[in-house]
Amino acid sequence: MYKLTAAHRTLPFETMVRVTNVGNGKSTVVRITDRGPFVDNRIIDLSLAAAREIESVGPGVVPVRVEVLSPGVDPTSGFFTVQVGAFRDRDNAERLRERLNASYSPIFIQQYDSPDGIFYRVRVGKISGEDAAQQFGQQLRDREGFTPMVLRLDEGTPAGGTQ
Repeated sequence: MYKLTAAHRTLPFETMVRVTNVGNGKSTVVRITDRGPFVDNRIIDLSLAAAREIESVGPGVVPVRVEVLSPGVDPTSGFFTVQVGAFRDRDNAERLRERLNASYSPIFIQQYDSPDGIFYRVRVGKISGEDAAQQFGQQLRDREGFTPMVLRLDEGTPAGGTQ
């Protein structure tokens, strides 16, 4: 919260990015240390310290430009998954996994302990490359009616959750 960090759905952890508030031109450099934001129309969540640097604490949400500074980082390579739901009740997550199991694989449920309580996130697929994951997310939107969210699968986590 008090360090210059941020959450991003698809950039690799430890990537350094410059975030510029397009409304006032103020910018800061942050390290990606977390996943999120889990709101469809937002691209990055800044720590409180970073938000103060670009004067976005009051409004909370501002238009920003994000530039990757880390050399050699290809933000579109690696493995990705598509989140299709998040539930407070694990049974609801299990029911969705069972419904999708006949058509899609793998399907994972990740438990997330948020400040608002525990959520069970349902994620589909382990896809190589962000572009392919975005296309798969669009297929899930068209075929199943989901509002998909593409997320990077981080090394050391079994496709982002438990089976």
